[in-house]
Amino acid sequence: MSTLSQNAPTSKARREETEDDVRAKRRKMEEEKQRESEQVEMKKLENLLFGSLYNPVSFGEREADVEGSDLFRVDRSAVRQAPDSEDDDDDDEEEERVLSEGVRKGEAAWEDEEEKEININIASVNRLRKLRKEEDEGLISGSEYIARLRAHHAKLNPGTEWARTDSQITDGDSSDDGGDNDDDDILRTNEDLVVKSGGSKLCSGLLEYSKQADANIADHSDAPINSVQFHQNAQLLLTAGNDRRLRFFQIDGTRNTKIQSIFLEDCPIHKAAFLPNGSQVIVSGRRKYFYSFDLENAKFDKIGPLVGREEKSLESFEVSQDSKTVAFMGNGGYILLVSTKTKELTGTLKMNGSVRSLAFSDDGKQLLSSGGDGQVYVWDLRTMKCLYKGVDEGSTCGTSLCSSPNGALFASGTDRGIVNIYKKAEFLGGKRKPIKTVDNLTSEIDFMKFNHDGQILAIISRMNKDSVKLVHVPSLTVFSNWPPPKQNMEYPRCLDFSPGSGFMAMGNAVGKVLLYKLNHYMNA
Repeated sequence: MSTLSQNAPTSKARREETEDDVRAKRRKMEEEKQRESEQVEMKKLENLLFGSLYNPVSFGEREADVEGSDLFRVDRSAVRQAPDSEDDDDDDEEEERVLSEGVRKGEAAWEDEEEKEININIASVNRLRKLRKEEDEGLISGSEYIARLRAHHAKLNPGTEWARTDSQITDGDSSDDGGDNDDDDILRTNEDLVVKSGGSKLCSGLLEYSKQADANIADHSDAPINSVQFHQNAQLLLTAGNDRRLRFFQIDGTRNTKIQSIFLEDCPIHKAAFLPNGSQVIVSGRRKYFYSFDLENAKFDKIGPLVGREEKSLESFEVSQDSKTVAFMGNGGYILLVSTKTKELTGTLKMNGSVRSLAFSDDGKQLLSSGGDGQVYVWDLRTMKCLYKGVDEGSTCGTSLCSSPNGALFASGTDRGIVNIYKKAEFLGGKRKPIKTVDNLTSEIDFMKFNHDGQILAIISRMNKDSVKLVHVPSLTVFSNWPPPKQNMEYPRCLDFSPGSGFMAMGNAVGKVLLYKLNHYMNA
């Protein structure tokens, strides 16, 4: 009896231990099942996000043995679930066939129907104005808006050469066999033309710009700036003024490092300009002589007085586009033509009145002049004869001239603040009516300049503060947000655009050269 009583607790303890083991094993099995279930769900999620990572193609396996014939196939795990039974296999195969055919045809796997119903006003938001194709364009559909955003993104972020696909390389490089097709492709495109050509149409109304650090922040002048000009082959800017210093800056928009400063003891600088070929700088003042600075050898040559003409001052001049001729304004209506190579007088032209402004055209083959008689003269420099002269409408005295880069247009400014824009071919044909008269300034026009593609015309009057206007040439309208309303430009005196119009520099009477970035243009 005593033995049975002793064994009873032991048997009970063993039963309790056995039940605990069973429960532990059961929990362990449940945990393992849960982990397996979580792993399956995780793989499904990974396949949904990243594709079929756990079904790689084995090396040496034929394409026919692998699902999908392409090495890089479209992952369709996001649009289908694993079949619950064998009865769904046919439906899945049919769905895969339809989807693969749609992908091969270039069709989108999914489209948002609401995009076609939404209209977006790209004219009401300043940062969307760049997407316009026409001046008066406003509302566009959502799908068109997305297409233009993609085209603008491609313009700002062009693809690299190594990242192109084989088909793109074949299409772009097979010039021997596919030359005829290239022209057809260009004619079929609209947005791609803008991207490939590297230029685009500038919209009117508001000019998109951003203020940069002063171009001469590294060395401000203590006298008025009379000349600013960009070098045609680099981001090199020269500045010159009454402090008798010729300065050179490397323009990047932030540091604008000063490269060199040259002091001329006997000549306050009235004008300085690069030759278009970039080899020399012509410097002049109210003297009988002028200077030529050789950029390669860093050497100044003093030239003059000119043999054959007695002039009191050679302070105003223009340089031809072919870098062969410098035209100086002389006394009594004379225009003095000097060779940039020999630095000698090669000929003279004579106006009826005094000469106040000059502008070369047609790559240096023609010269425009105006002055005290209120007429515009067009000279042929090959024959040294006047092709045509006509009255500048509403002008009693011409004070400024400039020609567009392609020579099709020219602008004439007067002492009354009027600027007339003409088509040169029509003017030479006898039509004296300007295509546009700009009368936004009220004082004498002292300076004008077209940018590199002729879409912007800058107009400056030195007599009043902030007296500068920018004209949108295609629409012949003035940009309404220029000059900037909250920026003090003082008295502007001169202006220039960088070779790609990415930068615009403007010198003023307090010795600063203000620098702006024109956001429409991608190249400096």
